[in-house]
Amino acid sequence: MIIEKRVRFVISTVVLTMLLLLSTFFFFDKAFLFIPLLIIVSYAATYFALYEEIEKIEWYMLFIVPVLLSVALYLFYFLFPVRWLTRIPFIIIYGISTYAILLSSNILNVGVEKNLQLYRAAFSVNYFVQTMVYFLFASVFASFHWGFLANGLIFGALAFAMSVQLYWTIHLDLTLKKEVFRYAWFTALLLAEASIILSFIPVQESIFALVVSVLYYCLGGLLHLHLDERLFHHSIREYVSILAVILSLLFFSVNW
Repeated sequence: MIIEKRVRFVISTVVLTMLLLLSTFFFFDKAFLFIPLLIIVSYAATYFALYEEIEKIEWYMLFIVPVLLSVALYLFYFLFPVRWLTRIPFIIIYGISTYAILLSSNILNVGVEKNLQLYRAAFSVNYFVQTMVYFLFASVFASFHWGFLANGLIFGALAFAMSVQLYWTIHLDLTLKKEVFRYAWFTALLLAEASIILSFIPVQESIFALVVSVLYYCLGGLLHLHLDERLFHHSIREYVSILAVILSLLFFSVNW
């Protein structure tokens, strides 16, 4: 029996949402069990939703954001008091985000023409969820206070894994071009350096996470437009303005 794609999206979303809901009833000391389980089930659920025409590099590119979304939200949940008041909106947000990213991944998998509104919507959702995931991970890792070296390695590696996927969505090739790797390494290097610098600045974890995630958003936006040969002056001004605002917030948030 052939199951329609939309039905598969709903099934995958429900399965993942129920698994994440189950994980919230256990303390964080069970993370060593739930994180691998979430990775495996997220990958399997994404495959179930998108299994037609997955080829070559798509086995990584179409799966990285759904998997990271599950792990990031699982870890982020434990920063809040464990109660139904936080559990219900948390699960709703996860369900909506998962369904949206599955729809976007399907559009990227099909490879619609870039001038279509459908592609632009899929790219925007993927880009937004990536930024949200980066913020969630940054909030969690900043709360651990592991030091500047660990921060540099973690935030750089995370930026590389996500920016490779982001820059790949520009042309949707079945193999990775060197320029995608080059710009992903550049993004990772700048995020690693920024996180190292922020490690020495006395700010709250939420401000730390906000600054690095906005920096990822701005870098990703500028470099993606550059790779797509659509980087114009008004776009540069827009992203620079966002960076200026967030850096101003950082300045006034420092515990002098």
